[in-house]
Amino acid sequence: MKGIILAGGTGSRLYPLTRVTNKHLLPVYDKPMIYYPLQILVDAGIRDILIVCGGNSAGEFLRLLRNGVDFGLQQLNFAYQEGEGGIADALRLAEYFSGGEKICVVLGDNLIERDIRQAREKFERQDRGAMVLLKEVPDPQRFGVPVFEGERILRIEEKPQSPQSPYAVIGIYFYDGTVFNRIRTLQPSARAEYEITDVNNSYLRDGLLSHSLLDGWWTDAGTLESLWRASGMVREKVRAAQGRGAESKVRGAGATRP
Repeated sequence: MKGIILAGGTGSRLYPLTRVTNKHLLPVYDKPMIYYPLQILVDAGIRDILIVCGGNSAGEFLRLLRNGVDFGLQQLNFAYQEGEGGIADALRLAEYFSGGEKICVVLGDNLIERDIRQAREKFERQDRGAMVLLKEVPDPQRFGVPVFEGERILRIEEKPQSPQSPYAVIGIYFYDGTVFNRIRTLQPSARAEYEITDVNNSYLRDGLLSHSLLDGWWTDAGTLESLWRASGMVREKVRAAQGRGAESKVRGAGATRP
């Protein structure tokens, strides 16, 4: 399976922070934002990765990430998105890279507490189609929201004013090789963008979309409030890990005493 990170866009909701840089290069606690989706893929065992970037700061991704050496990678691949065509339009640029294989797509402002290895393995066992990850959130109207009948998703509504469930379709998606043909059939939305929700709904109409609930916390970092919240979540995760490390050292030292 190959991995794709979508890190284009102007980041207009983060102005003026993004006036002179891409939002995915902004810091989230102790690392640039782009480090987190890259780590998501690496932790899932995905090492063949394409980053789709855009805007005037695209070259900074190469300077920052180089060939992925900080993540134990031998090479990273890059593609450039011209203009603002939406998530599905950015994903379209990965068709040649994917080579018909299954792919995992991560939006560049997504952060999670744990990993998606189990979700990746579940999708590997799925013969064809797509899989989305869901998370219960306090503000689902900001996201694509699944409408359920029992445990089955009937449809996904994009940023509904009155969400019919408390779940968000988070920015981590698994697709088979037909995703690019589906993108070619899309029409621009009212926002003049090619919506990833329309791609997911096309799989739903064919009975080929599964879903899984994400363990641990999740957040995006695309607004000032969510960027601030993401930094706090990462800080607490880092501090907890440091605390466990210190406790382990104490126990280890005690075990060596005569």
